[in-house]
Parts: sequence; C-alpha cells; structure tokens
Amino acid sequence: MKGTAKQLSVLFGLVVGYVAAMAMGKVDLSGFAHLQIVSVPRIMPFKPEFAPGAIISLGLLYVVSSVEVLGDTAALTKVGLNRLPTERETAGAIAGDGLISSVSGLFGCLPLTSFAQNIGLVAMTKVVNRKVILSGGLILILASFVPAIAEVFNSMPQAVLGGCTIMMFGNIILSGFQMIAEAGFTQRNITIAALSLTIGIGFTQVSNIFVHFPALFQQIFASNCIAVAFVVALILSLVLPSEEHFLAARED
Repeated sequence: MKGTAKQLSVLFGLVVGYVAAMAMGKVDLSGFAHLQIVSVPRIMPFKPEFAPGAIISLGLLYVVSSVEVLGDTAALTKVGLNRLPTERETAGAIAGDGLISSVSGLFGCLPLTSFAQNIGLVAMTKVVNRKVILSGGLILILASFVPAIAEVFNSMPQAVLGGCTIMMFGNIILSGFQMIAEAGFTQRNITIAALSLTIGIGFTQVSNIFVHFPALFQQIFASNCIAVAFVVALILSLVLPSEEHFLAARED
C-alpha cells in the first residue's frame, strides 16, 4: 500500500493478530473482570527512603541509560530525518529521559528509559511528526486513568507483539550497522565494535561470571548487555591508539 495505509501497517498487524489470537483462545481475558471504570494514580504511595546503595546503583544505571538514549537519538534522526542529531536534541533527549523517570518515581513506578522499538517503527513509517508522537503519549496517559484501555494492551499475547516487532528490531540492527559504516571500517573501529558486541552479549548469557563481584556490580552488569558493551567500548576507545598513530607507525 501507499500513503497513510502503508504507515498503518504495524497497527493493522496488531489488530489482525489480536483478533486471530482471540479466535484461537490465546487471549487471557481474566484481567477484565472486576475492573474499575476510572483509576486515579496515587502520588507518593511509598514512604521515601534514602538508601545509599540504591542511589549509587540508579546513578550508575542512568549513566548507562544516557548512553542508550544517545544511541537511540542518533539512530532515530538517522532513519527518520537522514541526519545526525543536534546537540540541543541530544541534551533534550537525556534531560527528558531523566525528567519522566523522576515523575514516574513520584507515582511509585520504576524509572523509565528510551525504547528502541520506536526507532524501528519510525524506520518503517518515516513518521516523526510531533503531533503523532504526542497522541501516542496521550493514549498511554488515558490508559493509566481507564483500566479497561490498559488491560487491552496487557492482554495482547506475546506472539502478536513478537510478530510486529521482528521487522522493527531488524531495522534497529540495520540502522546501527549504517552508523558504524559511516564512522568507517578502520581496524580500530572494527575492534571496538566487535569486542563490545561479543563481550556485551556473551557475558550476560553467563551471568554467573559475576558471582564473586559485589552485589552492586552484579545489579548493574549481570543482566544488562548495554552496560557491559558501554564499558568495553569506552575503555577500548581510550586505550587503543588512534588510526593516525597506526599510519604514522607504518610510515616509520
């Protein structure tokens, strides 16, 4: 299809998949029983407690989260606008990520982070209109006040979500390859990218490798491949000689 119909392909897949799953009895509708008509979120449902360990853990996690936001922002502008993000856009993305997490905490929810799935969606639809993105946010806010709407999303089978995200995650991987290609396939860049990816994914597949590390270290790195890949890439970028150094050594 073309135009708006093409841009609605993912939504069409979700609706058709949901209906098909419902016809096959794969949708759990028990969550709709005894739903309230309106639900008002409670502000500060928990008593504040200042635990140094938790504060340090979240602080370190948000350093990693900021790196993820940097990557997501760069990938988003690349696939949607065919350019790199400006400094203002990057700073705004990181600040917005921290702000919404602070607001989330006030309602007793977990901190939030950027979702790479949206990059795949933008890559497929090329829609980066702020009004469209705002409408998605408003729907989520409405779902927080109307439990029936939230339960529609919660009852969606994983198979339906997985089917719709296959193409999205494929686009995310491709956009990452494009960004690496633009940086150039020098020996230094290849080494950094290869070791970061393999160690980042590999270590989290055998998380017991961190069993003798402090609990704080395990919380951050044992199941977070982004954190491991970030640290490896950062260390390699600081330690490995520059490409100019290699060229000068060859000339000598």
